[in-house]
Amino acid sequence: MQGSCSKYICLLLVLFFSGVVMAQAQTSLKLKFKKSTIFAGIEVGSKGVKMSLVEIDNKAVRAGSFNLLKDTSVNTDFISFNDPTFTATLQGLTGLFDVANKKYQIASDRIFTVVSSGVKGQAEKDNKQGWIQKLVDSFRVRIGEPSRKVELVDVKEEARLSHLGIVPESKRYTTFLVDIGSGNTKGGYFPLGNTNEIRLFQLNWGTKSVANAVEKRTEGDVSISNFSRQLFRVLSGAPNTEIEYAVNVSGAYNMSDNIAFSGGIAWSVSTLIAPEMIDNAVVPVTDEEVQKMSDRLTRNYTDFSAEALVKKITDNTVDKAAVSAEIKQVNKVFDQRALLSGLGLLLKIMRQFEGVYEKKQFYLVKNGQVGWVSAYVDESVMAK
Repeated sequence: MQGSCSKYICLLLVLFFSGVVMAQAQTSLKLKFKKSTIFAGIEVGSKGVKMSLVEIDNKAVRAGSFNLLKDTSVNTDFISFNDPTFTATLQGLTGLFDVANKKYQIASDRIFTVVSSGVKGQAEKDNKQGWIQKLVDSFRVRIGEPSRKVELVDVKEEARLSHLGIVPESKRYTTFLVDIGSGNTKGGYFPLGNTNEIRLFQLNWGTKSVANAVEKRTEGDVSISNFSRQLFRVLSGAPNTEIEYAVNVSGAYNMSDNIAFSGGIAWSVSTLIAPEMIDNAVVPVTDEEVQKMSDRLTRNYTDFSAEALVKKITDNTVDKAAVSAEIKQVNKVFDQRALLSGLGLLLKIMRQFEGVYEKKQFYLVKNGQVGWVSAYVDESVMAK
């Protein structure tokens, strides 16, 4: 009959075109291995929801053989724990799940969903654990998977996974990692050649929690000068005490040659402090350079606009359009106050490692914010 097809032919057509769509979705990603499988990891973090697409070699026999294909995020400020941020987070979580499942044709059982230690810790501190359970239950209903696993990762496990996902194997045992998140800071190092056990570094402070503490002290004076004064006072209090204690307890000073910083503030600072190094995943930096940036940021925020920074690039081989787009993204995610808060916390930690007899090498890692999710997916797959 014209204009129709038999069930058998229709089924073949559906399978064919489904295969074409899947092939197009897969080939739009730059694969590294000859035969591999793509997985997705979606994390609910303090500031938003992040997704990583991870390629894992089908021949891999141990964790570590993975390739990060793509990462994306939606800013939602979940740790404010109110109805608007809850709704935004639920929409972001569901939306990214749909992107992985429908756009990239990743089966549901290859999509891992987790809640970060920053969210878990802040909820416990504010007695807001109910918001997390509400989010998980609502997400399960939205995607029609009542038994969907959504794991709450503790700070030690997240620190361990971050190190595995961010630090190259060649520097695995000489690098101390500090991951500055929105709600907390965690990290550490592997002192005994055993990647199952990390010597933990932990602070109950992150970029967002520092900024929130400063805002509570401004008392209606919204000027940057007042924000800077209150920031100094906040960082001189509990965070300073915690940082000194955490570094000393970790024993990291004597064991680590390299101090690597990851998280959103590391990405933003590295982008603004060395925009010409846009193609570098890791940017070396000194505490003096970070201090100068903080001083300039306080005096004149427009110095760090895309237009102002791109004008200063003299190397014609640098893709200035890409640099401009990246700087605009930084300015969208971190406003002046958020940048100052993150810079202040970063500097406090850096200076705790500055010694009289030994200088450490500091690095800013740009894509570190998705490192632990990639390692989580990798280890979860290898454990099956």
